[in-house]
Amino acid sequence: MSQHGVGPRALARSAAFLTAGVLAVPALAGCGSDDPSGKPLAGQDIRPAARDRIADGGTLRWAVDSVPDTLNTFQSDADATTARVAQAVLPSMFRMNASGRPERNADYLESAEVVDTEPKQVVLYKLNQQAVWSDGREIGAADFAAQWRALSGKDTAYWTARNAGYDRIQKVERGDNALEVRVTFSRPYADWRSLFTPLYPKDVMGTPDAFNDGARKKLKVGAGAFTVKKVDREDDEITLTRNPRWWGEPAKLSKIVLRSVPRDERATELAAGDLDLAEIDSSAARRITVAARPHSSSSPMMGPGADRSAADALKSWAVANGSDGDAADEETVARRKLRKAAAKYARQQRALGGFEVRKSLEPAFTQLALNGAEGPLADERVRRAVARALDREELAETVLEPLGLPAVPVGSHLALSGQAAYADGSGALGGQDTEEAQALLADAGWVRGGPVKEQKKKEKEKAAGAEGEKADSKDTSDDGTYIVGQDDKAPRGLDPADRQQARQGGAPGAYAPKGSAAPANQEAARLAKNGKALTLRFVLPSGPGSRTLRTVAERISGMLERVGIGTEISKVSDESYFKDHIASGQYDLALWSWPASAYPATDARPVYAKPVPAADGSLNIEQNYTRVGTDQVDQLFDQAAATLDEAESRSLIRKADSRIWAAAGSIPLFQRPQLVAARKNLVNTGAFGFGTPVYEDMGFLKKGAKPASGASAKGSTAP
Repeated sequence: MSQHGVGPRALARSAAFLTAGVLAVPALAGCGSDDPSGKPLAGQDIRPAARDRIADGGTLRWAVDSVPDTLNTFQSDADATTARVAQAVLPSMFRMNASGRPERNADYLESAEVVDTEPKQVVLYKLNQQAVWSDGREIGAADFAAQWRALSGKDTAYWTARNAGYDRIQKVERGDNALEVRVTFSRPYADWRSLFTPLYPKDVMGTPDAFNDGARKKLKVGAGAFTVKKVDREDDEITLTRNPRWWGEPAKLSKIVLRSVPRDERATELAAGDLDLAEIDSSAARRITVAARPHSSSSPMMGPGADRSAADALKSWAVANGSDGDAADEETVARRKLRKAAAKYARQQRALGGFEVRKSLEPAFTQLALNGAEGPLADERVRRAVARALDREELAETVLEPLGLPAVPVGSHLALSGQAAYADGSGALGGQDTEEAQALLADAGWVRGGPVKEQKKKEKEKAAGAEGEKADSKDTSDDGTYIVGQDDKAPRGLDPADRQQARQGGAPGAYAPKGSAAPANQEAARLAKNGKALTLRFVLPSGPGSRTLRTVAERISGMLERVGIGTEISKVSDESYFKDHIASGQYDLALWSWPASAYPATDARPVYAKPVPAADGSLNIEQNYTRVGTDQVDQLFDQAAATLDEAESRSLIRKADSRIWAAAGSIPLFQRPQLVAARKNLVNTGAFGFGTPVYEDMGFLKKGAKPASGASAKGSTAP
């Protein structure tokens, strides 16, 4: 579910055939009186503080993954940093609260409501009378109209990433006065709150040239607490400064500098004093936690928890490198190098003592994708068998429990716990059941120990996939999860000092303890059919930051082995992983994450839409990379998007999710962890969870001031 303007576009390839609607779908909890949406599994962790306790001024240096190619969120190459800048400098009619639900942004709107439904749906926006662009012009109907025309899809000269929702608008006009905007829809649209967030000035949206090029490198005009001062692509920085025309609560910070820093370098940059805030991986989180512990005497070169002295560590290092124990006691070059490295590490650890880890769960979930276009997984029974073989609770615990985060499997493809549309629809498919999985496979004609023909060389190469490399079960490189729409965003790897801790099972994340027993029945005969063994291609990225991902894949492979399904894990380069394998359908199993949306009827539809033939004879899959879809699911999405009764729309979304579960094209596993390093005196920022950041409230505590009573950082320690 990509956000507006963010995410890869559909690529057309193989067809998916399945018998949809043949499974009985149980009644949903949402039909009763109890609200099944629940609460967020983890709240925000931002060290909240009242504004009167925050110093006036200061610069926040915030690590990001990139300086984006465009500042226009509605273009296809926009990324997460594009969205972050837009949140700080542009109007948003609605923002997400801590439960991931949209709420009116009072800085821009006095009110926004549906005032007519017959003969057409009409939404009336009443703007805050103080709302102005940074050049002094009032925000008004002309800006809304320009954005609608640019994003409606009617003028192909605009290079837009998507037009969902805007294509349903019939007209935009001024209301009774300059502060009112009337938007009339040609068709009912339930997700109207998703529109005009962010809102760009008419100068950006007014012409194709301005839209396509004008906002890529700079934003001359904004209307947020901050404005874009400079985009420095040589130093990989974007500088935001206070907006002098901002009418809301004045920004506490004078400046925000968004710096592009690779994930594996962030701990070093934090220790050097070059960053104040950074999303980090579990390795960096562990270092910061150890640094915060009083009287830690562990050898820094041995990593957290080591119990040998520095002298012992030096002697062991020398022996391992060809010296005897006596020589290790001498001032050799190797010894001096090790001392220097140890001293550097120790200095970094002392500096990291000024930070804390704030943690929550991202508004995104990791899923196992099953390619239903061809091969064994084209059979719905085999897909369901794969799903029934998985212990989703174990997988969630593997990743989240070591971090001290709620290890609860995700129960919906279309929302997360706490969001209005959430309900656990997994009952439509069923939980882990080895016997049921085996029965489904037998029904599909797969026989354990059946005859297997020798695979030809070309077939083996195809099974590995383009640029594929068979995975080494002893591989120790590190990992994160690929998120659709974000390239090169995965957390980077563990440093050498932390790898030993990871192998011992003490590191946060999905690590298999060294010496763990192999899955039961691993050597049992594979299932076979028509002379072919049931072996699935499990494609994973091979780049830095992939350890957790591969460990989860290995756990899944072990679970499938128990029911007779073999897997061949192939590692491919990060650059080709999505483009050459996922989007093109060159995989059987894969892992990646989707961001959650408050508007699933709009944002989730392209992810689960049934592939349809395009005019050129190819197959249009939109963003449905599993190629599994049904007419019924499409109809439920369409009905939900056109239903203005919010309760009815939620009910339709939940029914759609139940049927997506039944089709078994993708299996949600767990919500992604969110770990953020922040200076201890930095408040109102950190792990935001579902919520939209409030940039004007961020800042540093006054000397001697404390955060709000009872509001100390929940994530000040990490396991």
